[in-house]
Amino acid sequence: MADTTDTPAVGADTDTGGKRPKSVRVVLLALMIAMMLAMLDNMIIGTAMPTIVGELGGLEHLSWVVTAYTLATAASTPLWGKLGDMYGRKGMFMSSIVLFLIGSALSGMAQNMGELIGFRAIQGLGAGGLMVGVMAIIGDLIPPRERGKYQGMMAGVMALAMIGGPLVGGTITDHWGWRWAFYINLPLGVVALVAVSVVLHLPKKRSEARIDYLGAALLTVGITAIVLVTTWGGTEYAWTSARIMELIGIGVAALVGFVFWQTKAAEPVVPLHIFRSRNFTLMSVIGFITGFVMFGATLFLPLYQQSVQGASATNSGLLLLPMLGAMLVTSMVAGRVTTNTGRYKVFPILGSVLMTVGLYLLSTMDTGTSRFTSGVFMAVVGFGMGCLMQITMLVAQNSVEMKDMGVASSSTTLFRTLGSSFGVAIMGALFNNRVQDVMSERGGALGSKITEQSAQLDAKSLEKLPVLVREAYQHAVSAGTHSAFLLGAVVAVVALVAAVFVKEVPLKGAGPKAEDEPDAPATQPPVAEAV
Repeated sequence: MADTTDTPAVGADTDTGGKRPKSVRVVLLALMIAMMLAMLDNMIIGTAMPTIVGELGGLEHLSWVVTAYTLATAASTPLWGKLGDMYGRKGMFMSSIVLFLIGSALSGMAQNMGELIGFRAIQGLGAGGLMVGVMAIIGDLIPPRERGKYQGMMAGVMALAMIGGPLVGGTITDHWGWRWAFYINLPLGVVALVAVSVVLHLPKKRSEARIDYLGAALLTVGITAIVLVTTWGGTEYAWTSARIMELIGIGVAALVGFVFWQTKAAEPVVPLHIFRSRNFTLMSVIGFITGFVMFGATLFLPLYQQSVQGASATNSGLLLLPMLGAMLVTSMVAGRVTTNTGRYKVFPILGSVLMTVGLYLLSTMDTGTSRFTSGVFMAVVGFGMGCLMQITMLVAQNSVEMKDMGVASSSTTLFRTLGSSFGVAIMGALFNNRVQDVMSERGGALGSKITEQSAQLDAKSLEKLPVLVREAYQHAVSAGTHSAFLLGAVVAVVALVAAVFVKEVPLKGAGPKAEDEPDAPATQPPVAEAV
């Protein structure tokens, strides 16, 4: 179907004395910048939102600024992966960077909330291709066994985005204005774009197959319905409301239709044969659960520390440092061990165990838990997630042929994204219901009224409460986080079960081939060369 021109494998040691060519390192730096753009954006914008609403108005549409971006990112992720497989990874990745930068520039120039929401959707469409492009290009350039060394870089970018996002967003908004929260993407994006354009050389592809428009439409409708259900359920609409039921029906029908059509399409958006690989399917499950747990934890841990432990909201990203630091260190160690030994099954199992234990420990926190103790509990969760975050992508990519690298990367990313949506929604609903119940018990009519609109109070609102009601709210938040994290621990057990069944298939490009290893694909990974 595709005409490709091959070049020497980047994993081979040629004239570099066993070291990776400098041009590849330049490309990897550009990829990390692009990855940071995609991850940093929502973190920065979240801090700037109060100022944006103050200038543009439209408070009732505030949630759509985030929802439009999330929807566009989730819906476009699998499409970018497939287009990269069909028409070439480099062109699609550069297109996604350009689209993201256009959306960023337009968002910075928005004059009202409606424009901002629309421009954020454009930005989200580009962001969907950034993450997939990074993962798939690394899959092309670096043999799986060596790929483990770069897990620390990716985990570092993730930790930096989560810790630095709120700090950067607050600083930019205070000193330059909220519009620069979007404009800051432009110089970074241009640097990544130029580096990729000049240094990265991948085989040119030309596919004679037609794009599966029907499959793309069905998948987009299904993903959109799922994200809207998890975003609106329990907040904008009751879980049992007609609107939520309609969305669930539409989502299920679209996804069932999508799966059926993929068995008929000439060039399916998501080839179902990749799920015949047990490891790929298991990594999709583990990735979903990791997203479920991680984003739930990053939502409720700062809330607990601010409301119960009296931590400052200004540096909220720093509150997660024990978890993110542990995740970074463990990811680097896991990557190095995988590279040196070629073995990886121990990490999904160990990671799932640590994640389950850590979440259970977090569920035991109450109003008397010290910051040191909660930090230790967070570190346990971080150690677990560090064993899982990049290993899931590594094993998933190792489970498919090179021609399916894009859809494998996009599918794994999509499952993690959907997991985060479900995690925030389900853990959030459990948290909110528990907070309202405890506030009714301990705070009486006043307590019930205070949390009627929202179970999450900011620091200023909390300071204005009477002492008894404030103490009631602290107990309520402790009870809410207990329920949310206990649910997370139960869900994490599923990841442990999945990890046990992972088969340790030797990593491709890992030296002498084992007898039971399937033959490597005829098309070897391409090389990046300086022009």
